[in-house]
Amino acid sequence: MAEAPLIPALWQLPDEFRRRLGSKAGRQRLMQSEGHVLLVLHEVPHADDVTRRGILYWRDAGGEWRASNGAPSKVALEQHLDRYTRRLEEYDQLEQAAQTANQYSQLLEGLAPIVRSLRNLLEVLEEARKAVVEDRGLIDHRDRAYELSRWADLQYDDAKNSMDVAVVRRAEEQASASHRMLVSAHRLNILAALFFPFATLGAIFGTTLTDNWRWSHSWQPFALFLVGGFVCGGLLAAFISREPK
Repeated sequence: MAEAPLIPALWQLPDEFRRRLGSKAGRQRLMQSEGHVLLVLHEVPHADDVTRRGILYWRDAGGEWRASNGAPSKVALEQHLDRYTRRLEEYDQLEQAAQTANQYSQLLEGLAPIVRSLRNLLEVLEEARKAVVEDRGLIDHRDRAYELSRWADLQYDDAKNSMDVAVVRRAEEQASASHRMLVSAHRLNILAALFFPFATLGAIFGTTLTDNWRWSHSWQPFALFLVGGFVCGGLLAAFISREPK
């Protein structure tokens, strides 16, 4: 049977439920017929899930709950909410450890389907509370689903805001690095412009000066040339390497 993977074989559901259920769960919703209530819910979704995994919670006319995953009837819905709680706790720890925009992006991808699933779950439990007034446990489940939905919304908003801050901080770091590179390139251009004439003259006349110059027969002028060059070069290097205002 097409519905076998979704509906346990031993369940004696009203025919109306079977007619309305397909081979897949579809959206989260409530069905009611002949005193029976059926909750079609989704398991906690993962970021890479293409389809949602369905789970059924059936309250028969006698008030007894059953879960299609075989969970004990009295705590079936509670365990369903526990799974959402544990997943949100995992994402809470991941958010505290996240630092980069890529990490926050992965958090958002994982939280987005949980946010939507919990919102729909809250609507279904609110309908169930109105449909089965005598079941006080549904009120507690509805209230807890509201808290989980609110928690998921806050986690999503926090991760989104943190990602925005990380993106802005990264942009500022890149802008600062680009500015430093531009300043360094500007300084190198100045140095090249200052020393290019000296390099050209040195290539033309050489560094030994010339024997035809009378003062070149003594080492003092050449030593003065070297000392003056080092002093001027040091002063220029100190001036150019100053931090820009």
